[in-house]
Amino acid sequence: MAASMVRWTGLLFVVGAALFALGVLLSLLPASPPLLSAVTYAIGAVFFTAAATLQLVLARRALPEAERRSLPLRARTTDWLAAAIQLVGTVLFNINTMDAALTIGARPELVDVQVWVPDIVGSVAFLVSSVIAVVPEVRARRHSHVVNASQRIAFLNLAGSVLFFVSAASALVLRSGADVSLVWANIGTLCFLVAAWLFGWPRPRPHGAMGQLKGEAPS
Repeated sequence: MAASMVRWTGLLFVVGAALFALGVLLSLLPASPPLLSAVTYAIGAVFFTAAATLQLVLARRALPEAERRSLPLRARTTDWLAAAIQLVGTVLFNINTMDAALTIGARPELVDVQVWVPDIVGSVAFLVSSVIAVVPEVRARRHSHVVNASQRIAFLNLAGSVLFFVSAASALVLRSGADVSLVWANIGTLCFLVAAWLFGWPRPRPHGAMGQLKGEAPS
């Protein structure tokens, strides 16, 4: 059951990242209507939220039985905290992408408040979650099924989060250069996609690989 949930988590992240990448490409095509890319982003954000929800469930499953039965906010590990912050970020991206679709053609100041604010806050949440997820304790819990790729997954997600933050910040500052923001977002999306693929479709582990994370052997 846990292995199936891990694969579904990876698959949902892959689909979400692929839809975000498609949304960026559609945004760069002059013939593509803006609403099409906006809807693509909104659908991709839903997949991200579904994947983040499963990752939070996986983090709870790793807790002792007594903690799993307690209130959610009391059942904390560093892995659970990273997953919870990530889920908040995806929900904010849902708000961001849906508002973006609904406010196409609206006044810039309206877009800044309704779209940019949840985008930048969601990007910060992703960044904080990714920084926490680099910690060996978190990777040992989260990547026990794919220890050989653990460092790559963690740092790809961190790179993607940094680039998403840069993209979100640039979206407000660079009024005449929106393409710059989109380029950063697309590179970040590709980082998320590769990390999700490595997480959901691991290679067979060599004998004795379970202990590698604690010893910090290269992955």
